[in-house]
Amino acid sequence: MPRPGPIEPNIVFIFSDQQRWDTLSCYGVPANLSPNLDLMASEGTRFEFAFTCQPVCGPARACLQTGKYATETGCFTNHRRLPAGETTIAHLLKSAGYQVGYIGKWHLASCGPPGGVDDFRQRPVPPERRGGYDDFWLASDVLEFTSHAYDGYVFDGQGRRRDFPPGRYRVQVLTDWAIEYLENCSWEKPFFLFLSYLEPHHQNDHGHFEGPYGSREKFSACPVPADLKNLEGDWEREYPDYLGCCASLDEAVGRLRRCLERLGLLDQTLVIYTSDHGCHFRTRNSEYKRSCHESSIRIPLIISGPGFRTGKVVSRLVSLIDLPPTILKSAGVSVPLSMRGRALQETLSPEKDWRDEIFIQISESQVGRALRTRHWKYSVMAPGKNGVSDPGSNFYREEFLYDLSQDPLEQNNLVAEPGTAVIRRQLASRLRERMVEAGESPPVIKPAG
Repeated sequence: MPRPGPIEPNIVFIFSDQQRWDTLSCYGVPANLSPNLDLMASEGTRFEFAFTCQPVCGPARACLQTGKYATETGCFTNHRRLPAGETTIAHLLKSAGYQVGYIGKWHLASCGPPGGVDDFRQRPVPPERRGGYDDFWLASDVLEFTSHAYDGYVFDGQGRRRDFPPGRYRVQVLTDWAIEYLENCSWEKPFFLFLSYLEPHHQNDHGHFEGPYGSREKFSACPVPADLKNLEGDWEREYPDYLGCCASLDEAVGRLRRCLERLGLLDQTLVIYTSDHGCHFRTRNSEYKRSCHESSIRIPLIISGPGFRTGKVVSRLVSLIDLPPTILKSAGVSVPLSMRGRALQETLSPEKDWRDEIFIQISESQVGRALRTRHWKYSVMAPGKNGVSDPGSNFYREEFLYDLSQDPLEQNNLVAEPGTAVIRRQLASRLRERMVEAGESPPVIKPAG
């Protein structure tokens, strides 16, 4: 029987880190990699073309918590705290009667130099830096700094350290704790649980992806994405463990959904699965993300539960920036005008107009901006600007242009081709408009070369 409680849906947001869209079989991968997410997609709604709005961990999280672009909050690079005055989805849901909980990686508390008074990467995150998640907290600001695949710790709401049980894989541990939360949360209010995994992010201090034991043997024969095969990088060594991480996440989704079903909560719970950005395995720059390419920006997105039990695939272009208003609309909460995205419920109605482009800000590797349309990928970068310290620029130069209809693997950069001058002017104009909509000044965009 359904668990008694309010009519608003419960919401479980499952967030992976650095997961490509094409690691799920329901996106056309020719291997049985994700039976639980495939089932969730068949029962709910799968978004074929979902993209991050910022291919870096902290900035993407800031966008997701506030509904604003990273330059608007000041969190345009990693290790920048979410400003104390920012209103988050947790604040809004709590005000509407939800109990709000957070488990896993936060990445929005620290700023300043390592070891300084504002560095919480390996220390408990103080309550005022938790973004409004006041009811339940079991997290580390930077989980990769407090754990490895089979060891580590987080901190609870009182700042007490909680260690991983011996022999448990990190994904399993966070899932254990999420199930513990679900089994013990109040029946009197709807809950919003944000579950933020680290996988399949690489383990920084080890310099490798760390799947469960045996991942290399289990997944070494799996097909490698075609965009990686033609480029140098570390994919040949790292991809099997990466898939092991992704498979463990799929298992976690199955455990969580079975727990909700056992508790009589599945029918009244909205479950969202997505990631902060993708992974290009050092094929596009010196690390794994921070580029305009599909491997960096395209992510999985599956939503199941009240309002999304369609069994359909949505082919409209959607962004991570659309998820905050989607969550609020599902909860019956008014969406603030400050939020830049649109509720994804609108994509389920064919008569509703929807944008045909995605706007992306890129930081750290460069000060960059990109536009992804059905047909084109267009990216510009700011010469002389520092991607770590400069949020934006008044001057950009064209860097990439890909014809995705002819070159989906983005192997042929057309940005300097004379025959593309007209489309580049059109895309530059559209990109300027999107930058202004995001609160940026209208820039000068110069042709490549």
